[in-house]
Amino acid sequence: MPASPQPEPTLRVSDLAITVGQDRRTAVRGVGFEIGRGESVGLVGESGSGKTLTCRSVLGLLPPGVELAQGSILLGDTDLTRANRRRWDKIRGTRLAAVFQDPASYLNPSLTVGHQLAEQLRVKRRLSRKEAHARSVELFEEVGLNRPEVVYHQYPHELSGGMLQRVLIAIAVALEPELLIADEATTALDVVIQAEILQLLSRLRRTHHLSLLLVTHDLAVVAETCDRILVMYGGEIVESGPTDEVLADPQHPYTRALLAVASIGDWSRRTLEVIPGSPPEAGAVLPGCRFAPRCRDVVDRCTSGLVPLVDTTPGRSARCVRLDELVSAS
Repeated sequence: MPASPQPEPTLRVSDLAITVGQDRRTAVRGVGFEIGRGESVGLVGESGSGKTLTCRSVLGLLPPGVELAQGSILLGDTDLTRANRRRWDKIRGTRLAAVFQDPASYLNPSLTVGHQLAEQLRVKRRLSRKEAHARSVELFEEVGLNRPEVVYHQYPHELSGGMLQRVLIAIAVALEPELLIADEATTALDVVIQAEILQLLSRLRRTHHLSLLLVTHDLAVVAETCDRILVMYGGEIVESGPTDEVLADPQHPYTRALLAVASIGDWSRRTLEVIPGSPPEAGAVLPGCRFAPRCRDVVDRCTSGLVPLVDTTPGRSARCVRLDELVSAS
């Protein structure tokens, strides 16, 4: 019996390049990945690694002076790189949504949070005022807000950071998008609230059949939430694969260094390792491997020519000229 065809991925990014500044320095290069339907993918790396530029290119929200220079971004069969402003107005919210680190900055302080959610439902779902109100209260209850009817009539300044993030998540999922991008969405929250938001995202992914791109610098967050992991450094993906496999057996020196710093699951340690040096500036020109200046395993050939991302085992890839040596020695 022939195998049933695999569904098209929700998101397919191919050979992405992003430039910054008037001199068009390349800050992100050769980035490609897919997110399957209902799949959760973590995009991990230090600040300046290119994570946020990559996800903002998917959202069509690159800041002034930053340009998408190359590549394709497909949401289903829609090429987002060719979308005009009218097309984006139809895509954002209905097919593609996002939550960010500081929810208060994405809410209008002069309007109640309920009004802001209901207005979206009225404009894009053509609900009546009464229907939009009822659905908004349902969504606030679904994201775990106590007394959702009361919250509906409150202003952003009356809510805590955790409550505001739940409001923003309710707004994000209200129109049943195919893909939700969470860019450092739990970074500013305390540990208990962070865990609750991560559990909420995982539950909504199942109940709303969402695909999730989780952008973070925290490997522990990815370990708890994501099916697959993409590790970025210096504007490139340096390793990818199933989360449990990558965290149990990292193949790239940078991934190993991140794990040593994070010390996931070993809270008895009093001293954590530190990655020496700093990440390269966006668009910096470096010969060979971009992690070489900070890598303890560096040799001369690491700095001579671009290093390709190669498949290592089924479903896994890494970017290192010493992969065979380092993997066999681990």
